Parts: sequence; structure tokens; C-alpha cells
Amino acid sequence: MLRLILPVTLFLISLLTIFPAPAYPLWLLTIIVDEFPWAPILVIIICFLFNIQNAQYPLVTNVFLLGALLLYISPMIKAKIIATDLAERLSANFGQADRLTQTNNHPFGLVKIFNSVRNINHTKLTYKHDKQTPLSMDFYPSALGGNRPCVIVVHGGSWKSGDNTQLPELNSILSREGYHVAAINYRLAPGSQSPAPVRDVKDAIAFLKNNSEKWHIDPNRFVLLGRSAGAQIALLAAYTLHEPSIKGVIDFYGPADMVWGYSIPSNPLIMDSRKVMEDYLGGSYAAVPTNYENSSPILFTSEKSPPTLLIHGENDPLVAYEHSRRLNLKLQQKGVPHYLLSLPWATHGFDYNINGPGGQLSTYAVSYFLNSVTR
Repeated sequence: MLRLILPVTLFLISLLTIFPAPAYPLWLLTIIVDEFPWAPILVIIICFLFNIQNAQYPLVTNVFLLGALLLYISPMIKAKIIATDLAERLSANFGQADRLTQTNNHPFGLVKIFNSVRNINHTKLTYKHDKQTPLSMDFYPSALGGNRPCVIVVHGGSWKSGDNTQLPELNSILSREGYHVAAINYRLAPGSQSPAPVRDVKDAIAFLKNNSEKWHIDPNRFVLLGRSAGAQIALLAAYTLHEPSIKGVIDFYGPADMVWGYSIPSNPLIMDSRKVMEDYLGGSYAAVPTNYENSSPILFTSEKSPPTLLIHGENDPLVAYEHSRRLNLKLQQKGVPHYLLSLPWATHGFDYNINGPGGQLSTYAVSYFLNSVTR
């Protein structure tokens, strides 16, 4: 029986490539299954090489193993399909980009899955002296000379946790491509509530502008990039600050419609999304509906909104893909240059592995977008 249990278990785990995770531990496992595909594939190959199969049911075990193998490979196949015309679709929405300045000349490559990213040195700076806790940023200087654009990165963490050290690999990649990167900390809930983090983004921009000559920052070219809760902050800042130096905003799996999001809560085995939103917005929707409306980026889109890149996995169990679908439609109605990179297999936080299928595609899209909007 033990030889049958392993193939069946591998097959059941492989279903996470097509279905959203039903519980928090399985969500974490999904990131490994989707974005580190060589790990489960290696286990299956070992099973075949060492003939780990049930002698009584050899056909059954082989069927489970083959089925699992196909599902584990499927994110790479889908990524390859998306990659075939990704540049053309980005070009249609944002115009041509100078490929010569891009580290990622190809949207997806199988060999690159095994690559690693060397993080570059950065400087910790205090940009705001808050009464309780000074707010800092990690500043990654551009590898290219002259006055260069700056990307402001806003971390995730349900508005109440996390910090600016999250997922630094993209910061290093963008720095090598010629962008300054400022990964900021911001005031967290429940001690600070919306729109406090948006004000922090505004202060970070002012700080960088004030020091633009010293650090060779082009004060007229900023792009905001946020993940999860940070994406909501980045979108809201981009759409409400009316700051002409913000040339674009990048949204990694962020909640764009707080009103709709509260009405359709996440799976409680994954996250108590209503409690998270109440801590950030000061109460339930019934108690403070205006706070939810004022914190919904989708309600502040206009013809003057900056170009927007949306990136979201369709199997996201924490922030529903519907948020990005709805925002994508609204931006289309307003005539705002935008693009939604949909990843059919991907879950929340898929870019944890920058060289996984989702990580490669999203990095290419970010690079292309930045190159286009900051020219």
C-alpha cells in the first residue's frame, strides 16, 4: 500500500496547478508546485527510475504518476504559450520598448528556471520621521549613469505586517536595467489606517525629489509598484495623488475594489479577509461604507489615470482574480493604457520565485512596461 500512497499523493498535490488551494498550508505548497516545478517532477522521475510502484496495481500507480507529471509540467507549457506573443500584446497597449536595455530579452525560458539572482547592495534611508516609528526605504541605485527613473516598491502583508525586504530579487534586476528602486516601509494597521499609507507614498516621492540631484534621480519619472495590499496602496496613490511625475503603476495581485471585496470574503481557512479589511478601514462596510469607497482604486480611475500594468494569477485564493478583471474593464472604459497579464495556473505570491514560470513572465512584463512608460 505504501507504494500506492506516494503516486496518489503526488497526483492530489498536482491538482493545485488547476484548482485554488482550499487551506493556508496548501496555498504555501501551491507556490512550490507552480513556481518550483522541477522539485515534484524530480520526485516523479525518481519513482519511475526506481520502479516505485505497487506490484498489485502497476497500471494504477503509473496512471497516477503520469497524470501528476502532466499537471506539474502544465504551468511551464502555459507560460510558453503566453510568452509567444506577450511582447506584441504589451506593445499594442504601451507602445514599443527598447529591447536593448532589457535584461529579459525573452519572456520565458526553461533553462532559466534553474538560474539564481544575485542581489545588489542597497542603502537604508529614513524618509519620514513618524512620531512612533521612523519610516525607511531600501534604495537600490541604478547601474546606469545619468538621471534615471525611480521605481517605488510597496510591500504586501494585509496592511498590518510585512516590510520592504520582501522579494528583493526584482529590485536588483531593475537596478541593473537602469532604474533606481526605492522599496519603502509604511505605517501599518490597525495603528494606522487608510489613507495613511498613501500619504507615506506621497512623502516618499517628495523625499526622493528633494534628493534627486544627489542620487541622480529624474524627478519627473516615477513608477509605483505594489504587491497584494501594497498594490492597493500603489493604485490608490497613482489614481488620487494627481502627481504628474507618476508615469505608471504596476499592480501585482492587489485588491482594487474594497467594496466588492468585503461582500465576497476569502475562504476563512486561508484568511479572514473581512477582519483584515476592518482593521485597515476602521470597521465593517456597514459601519464605515465611505472608508471602503475612498480606498477602492477602481472608483478613482479616470481618463487621466497613469498607464497601468495588472498581474494576477487566476488561482489566487487570497485576493480574488476578479479584482483585476474588474479594474481591467474599468480602465478599458476610461481609455487608460493598460494590460492584464493573466496567469491561469498561478496563486497569490507566485513571484516568490523570480525565475519560475509566473516570475519570468511578470518580470518581463514589468521590464517592458517600465521601458515604455519612462522613455
